[in-house]
Amino acid sequence: MQLGMVGLGRMGGNMAQRLRDKGHEVVGFDFNPEGRDVESLADLVDRLDAPRVVWLMVPAGEATAATITSLAELLSTGDLIVEGGNSHYVDDRRRADDLKARGIGYVDAGVSGGVWGRQNGYGIMVGGTAEDIARVKPVLDSLTPDAGGGYVHAGGVGAGHFVKMVHNGIEYGMMQAFAEGYELMAASDIVDDVPGTFDSWREGTVVRSWLLDLLVRALEDDPDLEGIRGYAQDSGEGRWTVKAAVDHAVPAPVITAALFARFASRQDDSPAMKVVAALRNQFGGHAVSKSTDEPAHTPRS
Repeated sequence: MQLGMVGLGRMGGNMAQRLRDKGHEVVGFDFNPEGRDVESLADLVDRLDAPRVVWLMVPAGEATAATITSLAELLSTGDLIVEGGNSHYVDDRRRADDLKARGIGYVDAGVSGGVWGRQNGYGIMVGGTAEDIARVKPVLDSLTPDAGGGYVHAGGVGAGHFVKMVHNGIEYGMMQAFAEGYELMAASDIVDDVPGTFDSWREGTVVRSWLLDLLVRALEDDPDLEGIRGYAQDSGEGRWTVKAAVDHAVPAPVITAALFARFASRQDDSPAMKVVAALRNQFGGHAVSKSTDEPAHTPRS
């Protein structure tokens, strides 16, 4: 089928190439001139045959909102927008209502697979009406893995990004568990081969996973991770997952702790841990030298 793709970065560009490899016609636009097929959103709409399908892969937030607002003025009744970024599901519902008043359909698509998706296929979680999903099914079939799977019509508008949000929250927890396991083994005087241990877990164990494969790859490049700063950004989905858990009174301690651990990674000298160190020193005499970070025990009187 014919498809407009807005956003040709690491995800959108690879998705467009995978679709072209599968025989689809993709007309691509990006605000960066490099690699785009048309010069503007208006040109993109003009190049597509009605009824049009336009898939967005732009950063969540203001960039997505502005792009949808612009497209709403250019598209016609019967056209369809697929939002494939990481929008908040609440925004999806509001946008779908606004576009419906113009006769324009809306599908929210959570996409997972990273830079490996072009080769391996993507996991795609969509929300919308059955009719709108059917219109983009050829694209979904081509983007997902050749062996099958990797796709779910999760529900109405908003459901696709909701389950992608939960997916990313689970990802936070899994990554944090691997990270803590690494630190524990590296800190011990028992394990001589930490990278080899992770590599051995890739076959026959219950923790084998693609994330484990990626960790082993990273350790092959840098066994002690000396070239990596211990700073982890969060892209928003973890926060939304925790908020949704609060809204629905669902306990989510692992995901919540993993999110807070990322916040802690941004502190060179944690104020909270300064308080902990100060309190320990007050009641237990465990003073810590700022210069050496070595505990200096001071007996209590």
